[in-house]
Amino acid sequence: MSRASSHALKHPPVTPPSEAAGAPPFPELAVAIDRQRRRGRGAQSNASGRFEAEARVAFDDGWQSLEELPPFKTTVSLDTSRKVITRNDSPDIGFDRSINPYRGCEHGCVYCFARPTHAFLGLSPGLDFESKLLAKPDAPELLEKELAAPGYEPRMIAIGTNTDPYQPIEREYKIMRGILEVLDKAGHPVGIVTKSALVTRDIDILQRMAKRNLAKVAISVTSLDPKLARTMEPRASTPPKRLEALRQLSAAGIPATVMVAPVIPALNDSEIERILDAAAHAGVKEASYVLLRLPLEVRDLFREWLMANYPDRYRHVFTLIRDMRGGRDYDSQWGTRMKGTGPMAWMIGRRFEIACEKLGLNKRRAKLTTDHFVKPKRSGQQLSLF
Repeated sequence: MSRASSHALKHPPVTPPSEAAGAPPFPELAVAIDRQRRRGRGAQSNASGRFEAEARVAFDDGWQSLEELPPFKTTVSLDTSRKVITRNDSPDIGFDRSINPYRGCEHGCVYCFARPTHAFLGLSPGLDFESKLLAKPDAPELLEKELAAPGYEPRMIAIGTNTDPYQPIEREYKIMRGILEVLDKAGHPVGIVTKSALVTRDIDILQRMAKRNLAKVAISVTSLDPKLARTMEPRASTPPKRLEALRQLSAAGIPATVMVAPVIPALNDSEIERILDAAAHAGVKEASYVLLRLPLEVRDLFREWLMANYPDRYRHVFTLIRDMRGGRDYDSQWGTRMKGTGPMAWMIGRRFEIACEKLGLNKRRAKLTTDHFVKPKRSGQQLSLF
């Protein structure tokens, strides 16, 4: 296989629906994996990562061999990283360190901006991202060691900003609970982002931490439409379960934020006010939103999904996206990548602000503290006499 043909297979062109007279109804893209093999998944395809020298595609040789291929099943490998805290210096986000207990995410959200990270593992940002997962079972021990380091200075650790710490495999691995136990013992602040109602399992720890201003939780509610939510986020908690999780967190005194994220024009932007209203009635006091982001492979994966599930909206959605991204599918510029630019982006922002004002949201924001931090004792460390 030549390098040119390999590149073409890795990055197949995404052709918009035909406008020719008499053209058949919008078919699924040729790159899509058979529906039964990817049942319960978000991505339609599994193209090779952008760093791979060769690409592999399913090809019917005439012997019906494709029918023998098994469905995509979730597999979990161990991540042997020696450190668990990741640093960043992005000027448009409110934290400089984070933890990701898992790499890849079984929730399968088709728009997930973390999908391209799977290419660094030699895996596909498509179906591999949501079925070939890596777990860090020793993350609590690594975290304790890093917190105990002589030069460590505490600041809020964000968890769930890349992949969801409460995705389905957390029920078995309980890595996130172990991390919270370490942070609680050390008096270290944490901010959590999730789409899973499983976060309520850890209310006992989060409540203790919240009493000392050490914890807050944000839950993303993308849509209240069960069909859209299941299609777009196939293995994430249902919208009612997320709202119930927000209610339980708020009732327990844990600062809870609803995130309308991502806002997708002509798909879920009409629900902004309804989502905020439902969250406010659940007891939430804070809210935020993020505009759809389509970096690298996410763009083509989202296009494939949109053409397969909402072909009548394909052109309108991408026209509006480009109107908010300076004529491009994505603009990674700091300061504007989260909210976009232009009249449509301004209107979405203004609608969000007006709804929050009417509902009394964002009047006060929970602030976490580092005043309670105590370095964990390292193994073999002599105790102080004073």
